[in-house]
Amino acid sequence: MRLRPFLLLTLPLALAGCDGFGGAGESGQRFPKPDRPVSEVTSSQFSTEDQRDSVGEAQKVMDLAEIEPGMTVADIGAGNGYYTVRLAERVGAQGRVLAQDIDQQALDRLARRVERYRLDNVSIQRGEFADPRLPADSFDRIFMVHMYHEIEQPYEFLWRMWPALKQDGQIVIVDRDRPTDQHGIDPLLLSCELERVGYELVAFKDAPELSGYYAAFKAAANRPEPGEIKPCRSDNVTQG
Repeated sequence: MRLRPFLLLTLPLALAGCDGFGGAGESGQRFPKPDRPVSEVTSSQFSTEDQRDSVGEAQKVMDLAEIEPGMTVADIGAGNGYYTVRLAERVGAQGRVLAQDIDQQALDRLARRVERYRLDNVSIQRGEFADPRLPADSFDRIFMVHMYHEIEQPYEFLWRMWPALKQDGQIVIVDRDRPTDQHGIDPLLLSCELERVGYELVAFKDAPELSGYYAAFKAAANRPEPGEIKPCRSDNVTQG
């Protein structure tokens, strides 16, 4: 059975506000900056795929996320496509995977890989620093693996991502418990930041085989207005 043709989407890269503040919200309000450092964007090659497969990383994450055939998922910060190609196989011909990154060279490599593997259920899209530009009510799962700490405007990014989840959709984050300027984030700080933007924690698991931890969030009943968001303090995540 033939799969539907491969779709390559290339969107223009738009920078966040040059003054370092978050972008303007729907009512002209501005998003808060994170009260913490942000890691520099590094190579999309987190580690070799053979190393990651040797500990069953992708399989473990997909099992925890309950990925099933027919789902629609997004791989944010897809890089060279370690998760993209494995998600594509897992969701099958009736499922869909959107792979997104801000690195055009990484996306070019991924596009060649997708074509080589004939993964016709994968679309590729260039992302933005502060807005994932995902269609509303479209995704069962949105993956952000070892990249959340590199998002310069996390409150705006997460706020704009909120409508993209289906009713029972979840954001899946894999990261390390270490300072945010050392390519990780304290899980309590992570939970605080997502809760401030309108998400609820639904699952958490320490997982050495993932080089960190697994956390899943769902959209809460309401999303605050941008001006209502109070940034979490990295030195005291219980206070804003």
